[in-house]
Amino acid sequence: MTELELWRVEIDGRAADEAALALIEHHAWGHFTAMQVREGRTRGLDLHLTRLQAAHRTMYHLELDAEQIRDRVRHALDGIRDASVRVYGYWDGLIVTVRRPEQMPTRPHALGSQHFRRPLAGFKHPGSGAAQGYFLDRALAAGFDEALLVGADGTIAEGAITNVGFWRAGTIVWPDAPALPGITMLVLRRAFAAHGVTQGRASVRLADLAAYDGMFLCNSRGWAPVDRVDDTPVPVPVEMTEAIARAYDSAPWDPI
Repeated sequence: MTELELWRVEIDGRAADEAALALIEHHAWGHFTAMQVREGRTRGLDLHLTRLQAAHRTMYHLELDAEQIRDRVRHALDGIRDASVRVYGYWDGLIVTVRRPEQMPTRPHALGSQHFRRPLAGFKHPGSGAAQGYFLDRALAAGFDEALLVGADGTIAEGAITNVGFWRAGTIVWPDAPALPGITMLVLRRAFAAHGVTQGRASVRLADLAAYDGMFLCNSRGWAPVDRVDDTPVPVPVEMTEAIARAYDSAPWDPI
């Protein structure tokens, strides 16, 4: 998997030098959030800000100002209306990267299970990048669209770069396992609640897949149904895809 071409990188509102770019490439520090920007707006802006502030407080015992974060993103965009944006918190400030916009393909995805759990799964951080990337690459090389991270007993946690959810009898079931609370997952949770869609959490193992009527994944690029895990076919019920599409499409785009 190759990184999208960087359009712009700024550190605390200033263009990054080569040393700073090298720091980003080594993925050895900090925490971050990733967002898709359209017409200068993003979904779940409050959730992105809360994630950055909470992680910064936990990792560095320092506070980040929400308006300063927004200002740094606006400055880095510099009039670009549509983009993929990452905001990294590090010990001395903020780094913002701007790349071309992305959207998840809406076709059904196939997932290859990999026995790996991200360390400090509740944080979005680059520290597990080598192992996480290794297992993702293994799944991609085997012809899958994404890796499904599971414990030694087959308990499903998340995708390598996605959250996963399940559908059973009209209810959304989120895995009850250590995983990153992804922004799109949180946006969907909020939208499902607003639309009266029942949600719950449960421990889900690979061996339990037949007990579910459907499965989907989501990340900052959007969402897609899942139609296969390893060699096991997964149904793609219309009721599920319609419920997710209705909820996701209703989520507001917040001005940055």
